[in-house]
Amino acid sequence: MDKRLEGKVAIVTGAGQTPGDTIGNGRAISVLFARAGARLMLVDLRLDSAAETQAMITKEGGEAFAFAADVTRSDDCRRLAEECAAHYGRIDILVNNVGTGGEDLGPVKLKEEAWERIYNVNVKSMYLTCKHVIPYMEKQGGGSIVNISSIASVCASPMLAYKTSKSAVNSLTHSIAFVYAGKGIRANVIMPGFMNTPMAIEGISRYQGINKEDLIKERSSRVPLKGGMGSGWDTAYAALFLASDEAKFITGALLPVDGGQSARIG
Repeated sequence: MDKRLEGKVAIVTGAGQTPGDTIGNGRAISVLFARAGARLMLVDLRLDSAAETQAMITKEGGEAFAFAADVTRSDDCRRLAEECAAHYGRIDILVNNVGTGGEDLGPVKLKEEAWERIYNVNVKSMYLTCKHVIPYMEKQGGGSIVNISSIASVCASPMLAYKTSKSAVNSLTHSIAFVYAGKGIRANVIMPGFMNTPMAIEGISRYQGINKEDLIKERSSRVPLKGGMGSGWDTAYAALFLASDEAKFITGALLPVDGGQSARIG
């Protein structure tokens, strides 16, 4: 694989994953970035899961270290930025991959605490990591931020808190892209559609009491592009492009990785 991220240092949040049969977005992004030459800080609430990703990377000859953090807490985000800068001397790339949906049942049945939890995980976390990482990028004269949103942010969805929080991610990214363009800091969004990842399949099947194989078949049938659902690798390749210098003239973009789901708009 070409080393398009050679010499770059990347932080990936949500670099571990839910146990399952496939690879998640954060783990796939981390492994692919390492293959492209980046040195990585692998951030996850569960250190053991981030360490599993680290082991995959080091087995292939890459360089990475795992770091436990709750990215909804400002002190943890400050520490992760400080630790990465101390360990590698710089921060070139930030990938915000943490997200949740969970008990999102629409405006009437949705509990306030569920709303707050979803917004804290999906939006506040990205605000806080950017708050503490951007000053390092400013001092360096540039950097790339890639935020993982969802196609639900622009498509119809019954999940009120999830949809609106992901729309907020899009707006947050657009604001950062505009304000920091003059500093050489790019910020872009990836909007995955139906993905065959552990968080989606294992999580939804368990929460809704649906057989996994039936869920996979149903979700794949709703993807226009031949082949059905995408995978964590599809998200990872999009992130690799946006993080790399190949996308040096791209900022403020919302990139659908959805097999044509959003093509139904209009």
